[in-house]
Amino acid sequence: MLLSFFEWCDATALGAGVRNSMWLFPAIEAIHLLGLCVLGGSLLVVDLRLLGVGLKRQTISELADQAGRWLAGAIVVMAVTGILLFLSEAVKCYYNQSFWVKMTTLPIALLFTFTVRSRITHTGGIDTSVRTRLVGATSIALWFTVAAAGRWIGFSS
Repeated sequence: MLLSFFEWCDATALGAGVRNSMWLFPAIEAIHLLGLCVLGGSLLVVDLRLLGVGLKRQTISELADQAGRWLAGAIVVMAVTGILLFLSEAVKCYYNQSFWVKMTTLPIALLFTFTVRSRITHTGGIDTSVRTRLVGATSIALWFTVAAAGRWIGFSS
């Protein structure tokens, strides 16, 4: 049943348009990668602060508020471009283990970011603790897995 959904996605006009265009897939992929850079930067600056590395004069909550706008924008860009890329090769994704690792880890990372990490960052002051370090390390591990699996989709069959 799931394969038939992937085949339907692959057969959409949008998927075919992206797949059959000489320049559309690479252009969307480039925007997706730029979104990944912004996403990674906005996550890392706060996660490293949670670990006690850098920007120690700024409170965790101030930094999280400033980076949060960039994070939200990057997630929107990544979602839109990711869906377009997926539609252009949905059946390939169905058979790709890296795709499933990414799709399994992505909702976990999003849920963690907007619940646990958000709660910790909005109550965070200047000092870090074992809890902030654990949250920062977990966030980095989750998002690294999402990014690495996503990048590996294009290199595996």
